Amino acid sequence: MTQTLPTAPHKGAEPFLEKFRRFELELQPPAWLLPLRKAGLARFAELGFPTVHDEDWRFTNVAPLAKLPFKPAVASVDDTAAKAILEKHIFAILPGSKLVFVNGHFNAALSSVGRLPDGVKVASLAAALATDSAFIEQQLGRSALTDDNSFAALNQAFFLDGGFVHIPAGKVVEEPIQLIFVSTAKHHGDTIQPRNLILAGAGSRATVIESYLAADPAAYFTNAVTEIVAGDNAALEHVKFQDEALDAFHLATIAARLGRTSNTSIHSFALGAKLSRTNIRTRLAGEGLECILNGLYLTRGEQLADHHMIVEHAQPHCASHEYFNGILDDKSKGVFHGRIYVHPVAQKTDAKQTNKNLLLSDDATADTKPQLEIYADDVKCTHGATVGQLNDESIFYLRSRGLGKDTARRMLIHAFAGEIIARVKHEAVREQLDKVIWDRLEANPHLQGK
Repeated sequence: MTQTLPTAPHKGAEPFLEKFRRFELELQPPAWLLPLRKAGLARFAELGFPTVHDEDWRFTNVAPLAKLPFKPAVASVDDTAAKAILEKHIFAILPGSKLVFVNGHFNAALSSVGRLPDGVKVASLAAALATDSAFIEQQLGRSALTDDNSFAALNQAFFLDGGFVHIPAGKVVEEPIQLIFVSTAKHHGDTIQPRNLILAGAGSRATVIESYLAADPAAYFTNAVTEIVAGDNAALEHVKFQDEALDAFHLATIAARLGRTSNTSIHSFALGAKLSRTNIRTRLAGEGLECILNGLYLTRGEQLADHHMIVEHAQPHCASHEYFNGILDDKSKGVFHGRIYVHPVAQKTDAKQTNKNLLLSDDATADTKPQLEIYADDVKCTHGATVGQLNDESIFYLRSRGLGKDTARRMLIHAFAGEIIARVKHEAVREQLDKVIWDRLEANPHLQGK
């Protein structure tokens, strides 16, 4: 079906219509992808950029982002800066396959695919579209819905490449699979739009790490979409690590469809970017499954880190557990909005949702909105949120045991971050995350007392 573009696009969307007309002339097959792209552009034109008048965005103002000139970031001709960043990356020492994308373009020279079980595919999405087009057509765009997500719609229209991971039924990948996105963008408005597709077949098991890093401090824009499909009885762990430049904007969508008796963990660690927002939407589509969502955000200066989450219980006997902690310093801001939606059919649901925020500065702020929407009558659902500074009684308790004030503060702050890090199942990944979070916190002067 041909998708027509709106004659009266939403304010702010007009430049993208003209860019798409030029972009369309350069597109490569498959032919089925063009209608999908046009549908994404049409939806973005209808929605435009969200504003603080939209309920789901009232704590996060993307007006500064909307003013950027938006130029597709070009492929890097010099790998030196990207290579230097990769060497310092916290997951550099981990074995396993690594796909590296520089400014959103696959870089074969910096990538390596290790030995994988028969049938397992780890490749760039652009390459996979050339070899597995019919298979990808059945999955792409089916999880990351664009109805109310203008950034997912924009990505659907303009993405060029990203990671493709397919673990067939029954296959086990012991070593983590890494998708690493490095920005060497030097101009304000350079735009990077990766698209990742992760498919875990029935009874498969794997860990996938998705990292976003930067070599230069420009005010570029990353708009990433990751679609995850976990089959029946699959065990999948997904770790997103975001450490973009402090002038950058990072918008991400993680959308997952989960099968019967599967076990999926999705972790989000947000350390970088001037403004970051991660939209996580999971559909619990099979009975008896467990879904765990964890997040840790560390902000300083005038950073803003936002996590918006929807967990949709669509079948009975499912469990979802969400734990998000934020450590906020200076004039930074943390935002959390979590919604658990329980369908009438989803009896015996067990859902927990917790958001805790630790303010290290009197000027730091946190806006939190945990939410339950329940249409079944035999469920166990809880939610809660806290915002505050270090507990004086806890500090006094530790000091009464012979610890100095600074040591007591460090112990409490590290323990607060450790609550989330400890939930990462893969031991080597967990150890590297613990190290980088420890180093970041130790570099914070507020750990040495006010």
